[in-house]
Amino acid sequence: MDLHQPRKGRQDLIVMIPYGRQDISEEDIQQVVDVLRSDYLTQGPAVPAFEKSISDYCGAQHAVAVNSATSALHIACLALDVGAGDLVWTTPITFVASANCALYCGAEIDFVDIDPQTYNMSVERLSEKLAQASLNGKLPKVVIPVHLCGQPCDMAGIHSLSQQYGFKVIEDASHAIGGRYRDQPIGNCRYSDITIFSFHPVKIITTAEGGMAMTNDAQLAKRMQLLRSHGITRDAGEMTHDPDGPWYYQQIDLGYNYRMTDMQAALGLSQMHRLDEFVSKRHTIAKRYDRLLADLPITTPWQDPHGYSGLHLYVIRLTLAQISKSHRQIFEELRASDIGVNLHYIPVYRQPYYEGLGFKAGYCPEAERYYAEAISLPMYPGLTEEKQDKVIESLRQAITK
Repeated sequence: MDLHQPRKGRQDLIVMIPYGRQDISEEDIQQVVDVLRSDYLTQGPAVPAFEKSISDYCGAQHAVAVNSATSALHIACLALDVGAGDLVWTTPITFVASANCALYCGAEIDFVDIDPQTYNMSVERLSEKLAQASLNGKLPKVVIPVHLCGQPCDMAGIHSLSQQYGFKVIEDASHAIGGRYRDQPIGNCRYSDITIFSFHPVKIITTAEGGMAMTNDAQLAKRMQLLRSHGITRDAGEMTHDPDGPWYYQQIDLGYNYRMTDMQAALGLSQMHRLDEFVSKRHTIAKRYDRLLADLPITTPWQDPHGYSGLHLYVIRLTLAQISKSHRQIFEELRASDIGVNLHYIPVYRQPYYEGLGFKAGYCPEAERYYAEAISLPMYPGLTEEKQDKVIESLRQAITK
């Protein structure tokens, strides 16, 4: 269902308030038009300029732009030599791409339960699982923590465990560009080998579709650059023999067409000028939600004092013991009131494909408790106070009516 379109059959054409949406300015449009009128629609100067803007903002040495965060996760796993016989662990409360990327490489996937306060991967559960895995000789090659809603994970704790047990870390920060952890920008890769951003339209900045892989390791960056473009090189120093001529290229690895276009990069580069403004507006909206929802039987998002969330999502949890309706009833009543609420996420291992791999209900109890209570309310920079008031009043009516 497209939450940005009027619902069929409504004569008054009321538009549903979406849970998230892009904010496109005239300057953004002009930047894309300028590329359309240029000599390069792809593989031109806009992509490296966008990469530099992100790496400069985050303080990472390298940025590799691709056509989606899913692609970025895939080439990140490949760059870390994830393959058959390897184990990758992630959180169950994430989009399926955080787990699928390991399966694309032929590896096995497993899940670490979430922290009940942050909804991110629990470092306590991770530590327990690693200790048992060490005894069994089945340690993960890579762990993928996810900054759910934009709130950073306990990356220092995860990094410490990576040093103890020898695994690599891919930081899935698809929700978190513009956020900070311990006063440093998320994406600087201080506590991870690679960090991933997403630029889908509902994310904090957008390139329509797109993603980025950040790293401080030159070899990892070089490998990901190769993998995003068919595994082809024009660098004579990487070839198996001298070039046949100036036209010559070689495929030296099995890569993919994961390139970002210059049109996408131009949009992203323009959006970067407003990144801090976007995140600041999200915090203003969140604080107003916190204040105006305080008397309802719900849990509003807790914010870790060591982090500054990108606030991609604003997730509440219903205190169902104090409400006379079910989770589903509340959700459906909000949708019927033209509030485009959503639920992020169904535990990945409860998807039929993953159940086919042997995962069963109850595997991560805290994740399942979260799923039974969570609702994502509208959160985007263009959400006006008038629309936010409608969200709040509709929620209040759904809970107390």
